[in-house]
Amino acid sequence: MQQILFFFVRNKNFLLFSVLFFIAISFTIQSNSYHASSFVHSANFLSGGMYSARSSITDYFGLATENEKLINENAFLRSQITQLQDVAVFSVDTTITKAPFFFKTAKVINNNYSLSKNNITINKGLKDSVAIDQGVISSLGLIGIVNNTSNSFASVQSILNTNSEINAKLEKTNHFGTLGWDTKNPNVVQLKQIPRLAPLAMGDTIVTGGKSTIFPEGIRIGTIINFKLTQDDSYIVDVQLFNDMTNLKQVYLISPVKAQEILQLEAATENAE
Repeated sequence: MQQILFFFVRNKNFLLFSVLFFIAISFTIQSNSYHASSFVHSANFLSGGMYSARSSITDYFGLATENEKLINENAFLRSQITQLQDVAVFSVDTTITKAPFFFKTAKVINNNYSLSKNNITINKGLKDSVAIDQGVISSLGLIGIVNNTSNSFASVQSILNTNSEINAKLEKTNHFGTLGWDTKNPNVVQLKQIPRLAPLAMGDTIVTGGKSTIFPEGIRIGTIINFKLTQDDSYIVDVQLFNDMTNLKQVYLISPVKAQEILQLEAATENAE
């Protein structure tokens, strides 16, 4: 304690100057709009730099996880290529058209998962050709659907949202149901309206059904961890997600090439009936 008192005594002039200097600076900023705006701009620049640095650091320490995801994705793609090679016809078809879906990448900048209606914010928007009702997935599986856009960003209605209803099916039998969330566990969703005759087994894979223009058929969702028969004589199935919905970084946006044409055809058919 005595050393601290001696420090203040020895440096009293410097300390008094420092206090008066900061008081003078604060008065100058408060009384002059130019200095005030310059100070705010500098503060925003510094805080932005700090946030950017923090993001870079967290991204760096997450590289091992991201690399593991890429390795798993590459292994899955290789298996898909092998399957295609097994059924390929060895002839050149010059009438082959473009794929019905194309993909673009985006980064998750905000992720909610503790509410009943959760949304995710990504760093792509209208200027990147992002549109409402585009599907969003990761290298591991289903994420959600774009529900709002601005020029540079987009909001995604997560599958952890009670308004979310997505067509899904059992991969091995093609029995269809509707995917929703009961708000209990951020990594477990529910597949409803599965017929009683469907052969269910723990560990079976659930994928997208492809009965819409939003998601192609076969996007991975998760595996069965529980199921029970309901009063309407159908199953409700608990599905453990392949994605960790509490830890999302890179995602893919799915854009159907001929969505508008399909929707117009379906609308015309409904009107004719």
